Amino acid sequence: MTPSATITLTLVEGRVKPGAYVFEERTTCVLGRSTDCSPQLPDDSDHKTVSRHHCLLDINPPDIRIRDFGSLNGTYVNGEKIGQRRRGLTPEEAVADSYPEHDLKDGDRIRLGDTVFRVDITRPQVATLRLARCAKCERELGDEAGGRPGELLCAACQARPDAVLKLLLELAHGGRADLMAIRGYSVIRELGRGGMGAVYLARHEATGVEVALKVMLPKVAASETARARFLREVALTRAMKHPHVVALHDAGFANGTFYLTTEFCTGGSLDRLVAERGGRLPVEEAVPIAVQALKGLEHAHGQGVVHRDLSPSNILLHRETDGSTTAKIADFGIGKAFDQAGLSGLTRTGTTAGKPMFMPRQQVINFRKATPAVDVWAFAACLYHTLTGRTPREFPRAKDPWQVVLQEPAIPIRRRDPAIPRRLAEVIDTALREHPEIGCASAAELRGALERAV
Repeated sequence: MTPSATITLTLVEGRVKPGAYVFEERTTCVLGRSTDCSPQLPDDSDHKTVSRHHCLLDINPPDIRIRDFGSLNGTYVNGEKIGQRRRGLTPEEAVADSYPEHDLKDGDRIRLGDTVFRVDITRPQVATLRLARCAKCERELGDEAGGRPGELLCAACQARPDAVLKLLLELAHGGRADLMAIRGYSVIRELGRGGMGAVYLARHEATGVEVALKVMLPKVAASETARARFLREVALTRAMKHPHVVALHDAGFANGTFYLTTEFCTGGSLDRLVAERGGRLPVEEAVPIAVQALKGLEHAHGQGVVHRDLSPSNILLHRETDGSTTAKIADFGIGKAFDQAGLSGLTRTGTTAGKPMFMPRQQVINFRKATPAVDVWAFAACLYHTLTGRTPREFPRAKDPWQVVLQEPAIPIRRRDPAIPRRLAEVIDTALREHPEIGCASAAELRGALERAV
């Protein structure tokens, strides 16, 4: 298996322990004096020039990117200041300013106050001939592959997941062994599209069975190591069997593309239902959906699986033959596994990353060590949105969304809608608390509180 690239932050000057931080997989980290930072600088009189949340590193070996968080005294790369809030602004006011990101290279030095880290990037020694052409159209990639080993689709093919899937189905029909799981399927229609790819309704021509067929398109070359890591994590999801978890049938990789077949839920996603109903659901409809889905979340956490990407778009609804509706959570571990394998590129920062509307600050601070509590917070945020049509935090266009998550608490739900029953509001507001820790530690705790509140 191809060795992985690594990034090491080595302490050159200062008093930080340990003296080196090694990163072998996709992550983000916040540097500063706060106890939730890693690396954490000492919170003493000698480090008052360093902000509590000073700057953010977005790491996807061998790539690394840095952005200042509007710190009081700025962040320096090789002696050049890359960010600092304007004189007279508070940290909260500085959020509205723009702080550009900077890509780092081997040997660069980052300085915060009197503390200096050296960036050391180790790349595996591999032949680069395999990176020369797109895995679908065979166009020469040039610099698109970024010197990474593995298969990659060019930007034009990335923009056409329907064409990519058509090729995979043709290859499957021709007998390709790595595509046997989708042999015999034909596409009926597209169900949705996102930053990682698209999902389609597909029907098996012989059996008539309908599935959701998802294609996931890596933003960087998919190395053997990254492929194995992703598919190993997906296998954990496939093993989960529960009435309130969308079943994963098969997964594989071919021609620079990951594919998955899952149970098809006839009622669509929660966010679409909310949109169809004018932007919100009544309490008597929203809470029963939440209680059902929390049972699925509770089961997954009991199996050691944390979702880490919960939103109303992956809470799905299935219309049963008796007319009832069953809520199911989809994509358990899928987005997390794709991201941790480094396949989504540098996506947690910058305007292209989207807004972390359903993410607690603990997940931004400690990307790699997500606990079940981050899912519970995200689920409470989904319920908040379902009831109000709003998200727990405001994300003005001019503000950095990641700083908003770090600095702004959730807005109490009755400020959004005073008609929300008080007992229910107290449950939701408690679940969205983040200091000193997330208010509800488990899905079972939140489910019980919701059942008692209505």
